[in-house]
Amino acid sequence: MPKILIIEDEEAVRENILDLLEAEDFETIAAANGRIGVHLAICEVPDLILCDMMMPEIDGYGVLTALRQDPSTATIPFIFLTAKSAKSDFRQGMDMGADDYITKPFSRAELLSAIMNRLEKYATLKKYLSTQTRINNLSPKMQLLEICLHRAIKQHKFQEFEIYYQPIVDIASGKIVAAESLLRWQSPELGIVYPTEFIPLAESTGLIVPIGKSVLKSVCKQIKIWRDTGINSLVVTVNLSAIEFNQPDFINKIVNFITINNVQPDDLELELTESMIMQDVNSAIATMSKLQSLGIKIAIDDFGTGYSSLIYLKNLPINTLKIDRYFIHNVANDTQKSAITKALIQMGHNLNLNVIAEGVETEAELAFLRQQNCNSMQGFLFSPPLPAAEFESFLLTNKCLYRNLI
Repeated sequence: MPKILIIEDEEAVRENILDLLEAEDFETIAAANGRIGVHLAICEVPDLILCDMMMPEIDGYGVLTALRQDPSTATIPFIFLTAKSAKSDFRQGMDMGADDYITKPFSRAELLSAIMNRLEKYATLKKYLSTQTRINNLSPKMQLLEICLHRAIKQHKFQEFEIYYQPIVDIASGKIVAAESLLRWQSPELGIVYPTEFIPLAESTGLIVPIGKSVLKSVCKQIKIWRDTGINSLVVTVNLSAIEFNQPDFINKIVNFITINNVQPDDLELELTESMIMQDVNSAIATMSKLQSLGIKIAIDDFGTGYSSLIYLKNLPINTLKIDRYFIHNVANDTQKSAITKALIQMGHNLNLNVIAEGVETEAELAFLRQQNCNSMQGFLFSPPLPAAEFESFLLTNKCLYRNLI
């Protein structure tokens, strides 16, 4: 059964909750104040936390802040327990990253409903992210990788990570119109570690939350630097993991980075995968709609490789469709890939979406995409991902796709 941590300074309330949850066969842990609660949360890593909002010394806000900053507890569902008189504080708590709140006094049904709703959503997320075996069953190489990744994040050594930018080129004009940000890790112990190795590990351990926050912060800062040097009309895309996208404070975090750096919201495009969206379609649409209302663009990445139903596509608030490299590879000579890619491009245009082909490596593939009026492309035919300085020189010299091929 799920393990629940109750942080409540009123003994009678705490004991009542413990009795109720134990009668339902939940495993429970209790803390009489916020300091003990933070310690137990980090040591025990429960499946859900119930925390009183108003406590002496460390209140519920302090507990929430501490736990959201620690990678091991950053994603644990957190429900505030609060007196009706504290209703004015609900919004502050939710903005800080709480998942829900229950007003005291509450009924058994209200408590269990709130708990089960959060546990079900969290279980779906964990099932998606935690398909990997935990560290004691990993290979020696992966064990070392996880240890080094924990060290880098715990010690805030984000300088080990570098963001590269792969140009996205308008096929009609050949000009660079956007860039996809891609993370690289230069580990002192392991050397260069590829994203295919460390990103799944970061997702399964929750470390992707601080990593993703650092990437968003750095990308927004880089956009401002380019704007200040006179580079305009460039959209920069950022890949999101499911765990980041489902963070309660995710939207506030993005708005904060945009505001601090004084960049335009439509300078940023967030890339989601089909499988992420299909975990909870209605919730995903609500979050995507909010982001779009703020002016932030949304793209579906690797389209065609997930398991979404096309029925949903017309209802998704998106700006861009990115066709997966699998369909682009040898598309000019593979009749099946050709038919699928044609259909995807036409469908995207019918829905007024910008269509980008990923992984373009040959002139034959580019010629096919031009013939089908695909909007943009990215791939080694034009450029691999580049460090920020090299990408900037591409922009300043107006490097063009077709001059590049001559």
